[in-house]
Amino acid sequence: MSPFNPVGVIGAGSFGTAVANLLAHNADVLLFSRSQETVDAINQSRSHLGVEIAERVAATSDLEEVARRCSLIMPIVPSNSFRQVTQAIAPYLRPRHIIIHGTKGFDLKDVEEDELERPGLVLTRSNVRTMSEVVLEESSVVRVGCLSGPNLAAEIMQGQPTATLVGSRFREVIQAGQVALNSQRFHVFGSYDILGAELAGALKNIVALGSGILGGMGMGRNIQGLLIARGLAEMVYFGKSLGASSQAFIGVAGIGDLVATATSLNSRNYTFGTRLAQGETTVQIRDTMPELAEGVRTLRIAHQLARQYKLHVPITNMLYAVVFEGFPIEKALEYLMTYPYAVDVDFL
Repeated sequence: MSPFNPVGVIGAGSFGTAVANLLAHNADVLLFSRSQETVDAINQSRSHLGVEIAERVAATSDLEEVARRCSLIMPIVPSNSFRQVTQAIAPYLRPRHIIIHGTKGFDLKDVEEDELERPGLVLTRSNVRTMSEVVLEESSVVRVGCLSGPNLAAEIMQGQPTATLVGSRFREVIQAGQVALNSQRFHVFGSYDILGAELAGALKNIVALGSGILGGMGMGRNIQGLLIARGLAEMVYFGKSLGASSQAFIGVAGIGDLVATATSLNSRNYTFGTRLAQGETTVQIRDTMPELAEGVRTLRIAHQLARQYKLHVPITNMLYAVVFEGFPIEKALEYLMTYPYAVDVDFL
């Protein structure tokens, strides 16, 4: 029996639902959804998103109940609404709580979403927050961690084996994640480099967009492998510019998550790229995808950061041109294939 009983999960999307079922191996789970219809469906039909919900999972639409009953809480909501959700539960949180989030993206501080395209915008590290930094800013919680790793929700819900990484500055947070989530089919690694884990989790989604574009064009594994390798280098450049070491990008949260996300149709970001290559527009894909492809938003933020810090990131720049400026995909590929890379590995 887990000492964290029940465990709270905020967000009943595909990954939140998958994590709730994982947690149910070890503890009772309180799954929050703001939709009362979703809550009623989970509690009455014991199914959600086409998946059977474990008997130990109960749904609620009351954030106060989650904070009151759960000392370990896992928010898994889109990055563009993470701060709003944190602000909503913050009045009920206390320093005794442990927060381990599963959101892979960035929050913007003092910059509105529609300002990202404003001419002359200067976006720096002071304007970009990881999700753990949002929790620390908006609540009294001190013990914060993140989930990062090859965690495709569809595969988890099918019962396929995988692993994750809990990143935190606190050993007790890592141990809490391991106690709550470890099972025969789910292994939890730990790391004290929470910044590196969060950056790796967010940035790999950009590479997955590009890999999906290649898949949609009918390209093979050779060019896909090249993109993943060079994309990893760009992830490291971004990580270093934002204050992380390169180590986090070589492990489960980095290359492990990158390979999974950049090669699977179960990845929303890969699927977004595939559909883009097959002729749909960014707006059309956004309007018809049931859940946000985090890489699209991350790409906009990363492009602005790269411009400010003068980073050597041709893949990011070309993807931005393709996704947001209508640049022809074939010309972008030609540009990248003839780009004068001088050294293979120059970031270790």
